[in-house]
Amino acid sequence: MTAPVLADFIKAYDVRGVVPEQLNVDVAFALGSAFAQVVALPEQAAAVVIGHDMRPSSPELSRAFADGVASHGIDAVLIGLCSTDGLYYASGALDLPGAMFTASHNPAQYNGIKLCRAGARPVGQDSGLAQIRDLGQAILDGGNGFAREETEPGTVTEHDVLGDYAAFLRSLVDLSQVRPLKVVVDAGNGMGGHTVPAVLGTAAGLPELPLEIVDLYFELDGTFPNHEANPLEPENLRDLQAAVREHGADIGLAFDGDADRCFVIDERGEPVSPSAVTAMVASLDFAREREAGTPASDVRIVYNVISSAAVPEIIAAEGAKPVRTRVGHSFIKAEMAREGAVFGGEHSAHYYFRDFWFADTGMLAAMHVLAALGSQPEPLSGLMGAYSRYAASGEINSTVDDVGAATARVREWASEQGAEFDTLDGLTASHPGAAGDPMWWFNLRASNTEPLLRLNVEAAQRATMERVRDDVLALVRGEAR
Repeated sequence: MTAPVLADFIKAYDVRGVVPEQLNVDVAFALGSAFAQVVALPEQAAAVVIGHDMRPSSPELSRAFADGVASHGIDAVLIGLCSTDGLYYASGALDLPGAMFTASHNPAQYNGIKLCRAGARPVGQDSGLAQIRDLGQAILDGGNGFAREETEPGTVTEHDVLGDYAAFLRSLVDLSQVRPLKVVVDAGNGMGGHTVPAVLGTAAGLPELPLEIVDLYFELDGTFPNHEANPLEPENLRDLQAAVREHGADIGLAFDGDADRCFVIDERGEPVSPSAVTAMVASLDFAREREAGTPASDVRIVYNVISSAAVPEIIAAEGAKPVRTRVGHSFIKAEMAREGAVFGGEHSAHYYFRDFWFADTGMLAAMHVLAALGSQPEPLSGLMGAYSRYAASGEINSTVDDVGAATARVREWASEQGAEFDTLDGLTASHPGAAGDPMWWFNLRASNTEPLLRLNVEAAQRATMERVRDDVLALVRGEAR
């Protein structure tokens, strides 16, 4: 039987493949062996920590990966069921490299691996993943890379960190004194059903909080029987929106499959922009830094190119420094580490914290929102109003035959409109606004893996946003206007 081609499903950030055609126990063992040689052995790591989500294939795959690690004399610590940020917690707290078996929000036939170095530092295409892929392929093809016979194998042990993870998050955000809140949580049959009862409830033995949790789809089920665990798609939020209105809740929270992303719904059942959440959490973290004596100009907060223009405006108004990055967790984590940033947010609802090893955690972001809401009397819609300044299109994907030609058409049109450009990540065109033409900007980015262009548009007025959106889409798709 021919070995799978790892380059087909090991991309820029992680492993994401169909089970068992692409990702199976042989592949997991080979990648564990390669990870030991590329990361763990050079770092002289005492062990590798390994977690997994609720997908049916995850326990077997994670054990095979552990066996691959152990074949090189390195111990493997299986932490079992966890969210991705739970794995990052274990990597950071134990100072060990780690592997998380999950395909996040992908459909049930997929699984994957997210890898990190000790301290939850990312492993991406340019930081070890390409070498792991190539060595793993050599092992699968029978060329080289297997452990030497004289190597004493490492041990494989189990260690539950859920309680420690929950206690650590509670040490970062105190929810014990907030006003009573009714919170609807949609876990989408993903790992939020495992972590929310521990962090926001009493399942891990922590004291009760003044939160009434109304749970939706907390049963762990990697076949996703109710809806895909991808809150970025509006249809996957409908049950949560209805439940918030039905229960008269103060807030709704939706987690993706591995619970590293969190989406927020206000008391009216309306989605809160992740950019607004970014701006609000940035303001909270800025205030804490100032209280600790950090000069305002030394506070750095990172955001990506498709975040609302309100994000850098609000950060700069506080006196802090907004730092703009490309889309993607490896870029934002690297930029946060370089800048020593206290917080970073992406419009995809990934939120990164210096106090969490610069890693992303949807749960900690949710706790910050709950703390802000519960510390004052306004409803969430009123609280978030100051952070939601502009009209946004959301991300719109278009399949195109010639990405370069479509982008050139759009650039020519935007130049005629008097826009300014940058190319940090795709094409960003910005119009500062003038009499009769309110501020607008858009970003047009090519997909790394498909013939797609991704468009995000924002403007000071909805009519302007819709006009720019429709004009740009017509040019992208070659349609007459």
